[in-house]
Amino acid sequence: MKEKVDINSLLNKVENKDLIKRYIMLIIALFIYAVAYNMFFVNTGLILGGSGGIAILLKDFLRPSITIAALSVISLILSAIFMDKRFTINSIVGSILAPLFVELTKDMVIGFTIPTKDMMLVVICGGFLIGIANGLSSRSGLSTGGVDTIIHIISKKLKFSHGNLYAIINGIIIILGGFVLGYRIALYALIDLYIISILTDKVVLGISSNKTFFVVTDKVDEVKEYITDTLSKGITVLDAIGGYSNNKQDVLMVVVPTLEFYKVREGILSIDPNAFITITDSYQVYGENKHKKKGV
Repeated sequence: MKEKVDINSLLNKVENKDLIKRYIMLIIALFIYAVAYNMFFVNTGLILGGSGGIAILLKDFLRPSITIAALSVISLILSAIFMDKRFTINSIVGSILAPLFVELTKDMVIGFTIPTKDMMLVVICGGFLIGIANGLSSRSGLSTGGVDTIIHIISKKLKFSHGNLYAIINGIIIILGGFVLGYRIALYALIDLYIISILTDKVVLGISSNKTFFVVTDKVDEVKEYITDTLSKGITVLDAIGGYSNNKQDVLMVVVPTLEFYKVREGILSIDPNAFITITDSYQVYGENKHKKKGV
C-alpha cells in the first residue's frame, strides 16, 4: 500500500528543501546582478525594469543603492502586512543584500565600463548577465525584495496575473525612462528586457534536450510499432474525444531526445502523411519509462 502524502506539510517540506543551497544561489545571483547593474546600466544610463530601473531614473538625486534600499524597506513592510510570515522572512536576505552589493560594487567596475558609443554591446552584455542573475534568483525560489515583492503582493491580493503585472510595471518604468533619458534609451531598454526574459527562462528551465510528440493518426498500430520496436522508445496512448466530431480517438504521446527529433517526425509522416502532430519542448523529464516495448 502506498504511503499517503500529508498535503498540509507538503508545502513546508518543499520550501525548506535545500534551503542553504538556495540561499547561496540567491547570494551569487544578487552579486552578479550588482556587478552587471553598475557596469552596464548605472554608468551608461541604460534603463531596466524593477527597483534598479527606478533607481536609475532617480540617480541624479539619490545614489541607486539608497533608492533600492528604500524600496526594499517599503516592500518588507508591505509584505509583513499583506503576505504570510514565511514569504516575508524569505524576502529579508534579498532586501538587505541587493542594495548592499550595488553599493559595494559601484567602484569595483569603474575601470570596466564600456563606452556608450558601443551601446548595443552594453545592451547585449548587460541583458545577458542580468538574465543569468534573474534566472538564478528564480531557481532559488526566494524573493529579491523591492518591486518584485510589491508585484507579488498586488498579484495575490487583486488576483492579477503576475506576468502581466510585471510587464505593465516594467513598461511604465521604461516609458518614464524614455521621457527622462530619451526615446533611444527606451528602445534599447525594450531590447534588453527581451534578452533578459530569454536568458531568465533558459537558466530556470534549462536548454530543451527532449521533444514531446502528440500524434493523432489513423494508423495507430503502425506508428506504435515504429516508435517502440524500431526506435526502442516508450509511448503513451491517451484516450481523447474529437471536439467537433465527438468521435473517440487515440492520441499517441512520446518523449524523445532532441537529436532523434527528425527520425521520429519523418517516420510518422512516412507512415501517415495526414497525421496530425504537435511537437513541444520538454525541458525536464523525470521518472523512468519501464514499458518501452509495450507502451504505458
